[in-house]
Parts: sequence; C-alpha cells; structure tokens
Amino acid sequence: MSELSVLTAAIQAFRDARDWRQFHSLRNLIVSLNLEAAELLELTQWKSDAEIDAMPGDAKSAEALRDECADILLLLLLVADKAGIDLAEAAHAKLRKNELKYPVAKAYGSRAKYTEFS
Repeated sequence: MSELSVLTAAIQAFRDARDWRQFHSLRNLIVSLNLEAAELLELTQWKSDAEIDAMPGDAKSAEALRDECADILLLLLLVADKAGIDLAEAAHAKLRKNELKYPVAKAYGSRAKYTEFS
C-alpha cells in the first residue's frame, strides 16, 4: 500500500468517525482545499522574501507551515478520492505533459510560460 493510500485511508477514517462524509461533496471539498491554500498564503502576507525564507528555521513558523501544508494535502486526498483520481498517476502524467511544454532547451533559466516560447 502506498503512502498516499495509507493517508487517504486515515483521513477517510477520521472523516467517517465524525459522520462528515455528508458534507464532503466534490464542490465543498474543492472550496475547502482552496481555503486551506489561502491560509498557507496568509502566513506570508506582509512579509519580505527574507522573512519568508527564514520561516522554516523558526519553530512556530515551521509548525504553521507544516500544519497548513498537511491540511492542503489531506483535503487534496479527499478531492482525488471523491473524483476517482489516482494522484500519483496523475502527477506522473502531468510531469510528462510539462516536459513537452517546457523543453529544457527553451525553458532552462526562463520564467516564461510555454505559450511565449517561439
């Protein structure tokens, strides 16, 4: 069993023990995922790049980063489960697509979007 499968089973058990499946429509899960992503973003609000780069070295900030990343991952697992998506397979497929969109010869050291390549 993959680590993603183990985590998915754990979040499902947590959800089911609380009878929360009734609230977990695909739409609600996607909304919640985005709200959690906004909470991660909020940790950086009004901070300089140097302050943000220092966050992992500060115990309180590092814990906040870990917690928000975990919330995002757990909700993403529920979204994928609800939509019947194998996340590992989808991630590998997306990497293959991105390799075609962003060939090294054109993308190396560039921040340009693939549509800007000539």
